[in-house]
Amino acid sequence: MPQLLPSPWFGTLLFAWVVFLVFFPKKVTAHTFPHQLTPPNTLKQEKTPWNWPWA
Repeated sequence: MPQLLPSPWFGTLLFAWVVFLVFFPKKVTAHTFPHQLTPPNTLKQEKTPWNWPWA
């Protein structure tokens, strides 16, 4: 059964893992977001009670 012979498939598996471990982390860490995140407003807004017109 040729699929059980490790010689042709081990090289492919090793090459694939080298690509995943060497090239992809560089691409992922170099990724920048298109929009900068803004921090939430830390000032507390003054809350006014709601006056119900029918109450």
